[in-house]
Amino acid sequence: MQKVPMLAEGYEMLTTDLKALRDERPIIVDAIEEARAHGDLSENAEYHAAKERQGQVEAQIADLEDKVSRAQIIDPTSLSGDRVVFGATITVLDEDDKPSVYQIVGQAESDAKQGRISYESPLARAFIGKSIGEEVEVTVPSGERFYLIDKIEFI
Repeated sequence: MQKVPMLAEGYEMLTTDLKALRDERPIIVDAIEEARAHGDLSENAEYHAAKERQGQVEAQIADLEDKVSRAQIIDPTSLSGDRVVFGATITVLDEDDKPSVYQIVGQAESDAKQGRISYESPLARAFIGKSIGEEVEVTVPSGERFYLIDKIEFI
């Protein structure tokens, strides 16, 4: 069973979502029972919508339970070193010496607008294992991009 690395806040987010979905289960069951009481199920839109929602919720619950059970919570403040690893916050310079800051995080907590990129993303995979001063080449849809690793922090 492969572990899923994530920060503590990502784990909290998953468990909160899981609790909300579990709390929705009885509401869906009530909606199915109410729709069933209306009679003919073959033309009962409310019944079919409730059953479809039930299937979606059960699939989401199974997915979240799997991720939570395989979670490997990593505290970036307990890490150190001179290489980019999961949890590291890095400052990189692009071709125009414009700095960008990224934190390598789990898939559940990634948010590109906040500079939090999933360790599975092409950009993060290119950075992982590199040291300060190394140049990194990344293939993006618009072509090749080059970055220079300027700073590695564990915050």
